[in-house]
Amino acid sequence: MTSEALGFTAPMRNSIDAVSDRDFVLELLSANSITAIHLSRLGEEWVLWASEEFGFLTPSDSVSTGSSIMPQKKNPDPVELVRGKSARVVGDLVSLLVLCKGLPQAYNRDLQEDKEPVFDSVKTILGMLEVSAEFAKNITFNWERIKSALPAGHLDATTLADYLVKKGMAFRTSHDIVGRSVAMCVSNNCQLQELSLDKLRSISPVFDEDVYEFLGVENSVKKFTSYGSTGSECVLDQLNYWVTKLGING
Repeated sequence: MTSEALGFTAPMRNSIDAVSDRDFVLELLSANSITAIHLSRLGEEWVLWASEEFGFLTPSDSVSTGSSIMPQKKNPDPVELVRGKSARVVGDLVSLLVLCKGLPQAYNRDLQEDKEPVFDSVKTILGMLEVSAEFAKNITFNWERIKSALPAGHLDATTLADYLVKKGMAFRTSHDIVGRSVAMCVSNNCQLQELSLDKLRSISPVFDEDVYEFLGVENSVKKFTSYGSTGSECVLDQLNYWVTKLGING
């Protein structure tokens, strides 16, 4: 009757467990910590992308701060703080774990210390979520900068190896041939898609005109079409799934 009046699912079957168990709190703090780590990692990417070295995104004035000495700077301070606050949320979890680890069964007065880390963790993670969402809505992606950076490192070398495998070549052989093709690019200061068919055939006669359908960043990305992969259509499917699931409008 008491359980029903309080809106509980059912009464506890063990009274000792009822007064001493803090598993439900530890699970909450653990979930908060995992969320905080994800937000911290996302924040780290945004901090890197906003740096002068990357320049992939620009935060608006509403979610950035200037420098005390350099007026041209737009620092992504909100997500730097999110990254820092993650340590606090993880610390709250560790505090409660350490609090519980040496206690005998039944209630102990030590457990009065469980409140502060719980309240702090919840308050902090809610703030982190709010700040991260606000930052995401107030950034501009520098598409030309991103596009110009993509060819670095010959990202289409992998799809070139796949091309040769689809032509019937063993991967260990294609791996060697693609390595030699990349070496030729390095020597000529060019990309794989810029190599002439004659130059490619000087490395392997297997290359044909259709090889250029596998070269270049855009062609390379489009070739990854397995479920959950990073191909353009697959990523679009994932975005549409979450837009529908979360009921996002606009």
